[in-house]
Amino acid sequence: MLAPVPPAPEPAPLLREALGDALRGERRSRGRTLRDVAKSSQVSLAYLSEIERGQKEASSEIIASVCAALGITMFDLMASVARAYAAREGVKPVREAGVPCPVAMAA
Repeated sequence: MLAPVPPAPEPAPLLREALGDALRGERRSRGRTLRDVAKSSQVSLAYLSEIERGQKEASSEIIASVCAALGITMFDLMASVARAYAAREGVKPVREAGVPCPVAMAA
């Protein structure tokens, strides 16, 4: 009798989904509405909603504008995304500056 095959691990979310989740979390933690942030960032309400839901791949200019409207830096946003991926994978989220990336060292 064959042993049962364990289920395949769930794939990591796409970057656009992780960015959207992080932007939504940052917006909500500040008590801001989607409409307010859309107006402040000069991004349409519909487009910002699609970004937050991970349905649109926003340009770096759009993401920077939304970050500015939220009062965060792109670094803050990317660090939030990195922490989410690290938590999902069960690894340390950030390495010290100047420490080579193990993946790059293996290449």
